[in-house]
Amino acid sequence: MILRYFTNGLLRLLFMTLIVTLIGIITLTYNWPKGADVESVPQSTVGAAEDPEPTAASSEPLASIRLDDVLLAEPRPTPGQSIFFHETSCYDVKNKNLNILKLTARQACAIESAALHNPNFQVFVLFVDRKYSHVVDPNVGNRSIQQPLFDAILSYSNVHLRRLNLWRYAAGTPMEEWLREGNLFRSRYLVSHISDFLRYLTLFRYGGLYLDMDVVVLRSMEDIPPNYTGAESDTFLAAGIMNLAASGFGHQIAASCLHDFQTNFDGNVWGQNGPEVITRVAQQICGTKNISVMQTNRKRCLGFKVFGRGAFYAVTSDKWLNFFNPHKLEETLARTKDSYAVHVWNSQSEKKPIKIGSTCAYAKYAEKNCPRAYHAAGEYF
Repeated sequence: MILRYFTNGLLRLLFMTLIVTLIGIITLTYNWPKGADVESVPQSTVGAAEDPEPTAASSEPLASIRLDDVLLAEPRPTPGQSIFFHETSCYDVKNKNLNILKLTARQACAIESAALHNPNFQVFVLFVDRKYSHVVDPNVGNRSIQQPLFDAILSYSNVHLRRLNLWRYAAGTPMEEWLREGNLFRSRYLVSHISDFLRYLTLFRYGGLYLDMDVVVLRSMEDIPPNYTGAESDTFLAAGIMNLAASGFGHQIAASCLHDFQTNFDGNVWGQNGPEVITRVAQQICGTKNISVMQTNRKRCLGFKVFGRGAFYAVTSDKWLNFFNPHKLEETLARTKDSYAVHVWNSQSEKKPIKIGSTCAYAKYAEKNCPRAYHAAGEYF
């Protein structure tokens, strides 16, 4: 009798355990995202790619900051009073982590220097495309190895990180139909030419100041009258630092640049769609191909200012190593003492390391003009 009661009780217990387990499995299966597994669900995200509702940036840790669309999120760029950077590496076929939000220390330096010296301008860093889903690097756990760099630039209240979708950004502009034709995406230099495309499109949309990610701003540019660029040689203007007014003549120049970009686009020539665009447009405005005449006679250029090389490109591309050579420190600092900014020619210099504390010119610029990014870089800048 006792054995039979014990056996029946054990069977009842096992039966009830089985029922509870089955209910738990069914509930979990019903509520789990379709097609998801534990490995694929991110632990922290920047915001869904197509999330239509932007939210204001919060004071939460970086890993939970949303990257909202520049066309939707507040604050929006103030026409003619904003500074823009573009990050286009998501189109680099060598980029293995397309959805990881990242910056180099030198890019962070460019952003910080712009924010530091121009506190009355809003600085927008536009990360191209909608694929960003992580701030953290999944290979190093919940805290990004780059978090100190983001902390450095976001410590400035006038710095805003945004995402940018090419098709939405071009919609309603003269580039909308041209972009759909697909010529841009057949370029041999896709990352560079998307950057070229966007700098002129951004200036058409908002006006303001465009800066390349390989500049260091040395002093305020807030009081420079709008509508200017700089010469990089005796034959070409450069497109790495440009300012256009949001309306009037500046907007007309931006429209002319977009028209030239479409008309003369060549995906097989690196500079055809960047510096050569602003050079050709300036030649039309000024009625001359002589860069020296453009610089000395602003009336001839109808108010469009062409700065000499000393303003932004005092160290020419063939002398880029001078930025990294401690023995060239005094010469380089003297050459750039009146410059508004320096351009460090990233296409040549990106793989040249600088040890923190170096006495080369680039390190000295960084220590003074982007101190937070410089000290957050680690052992090498």
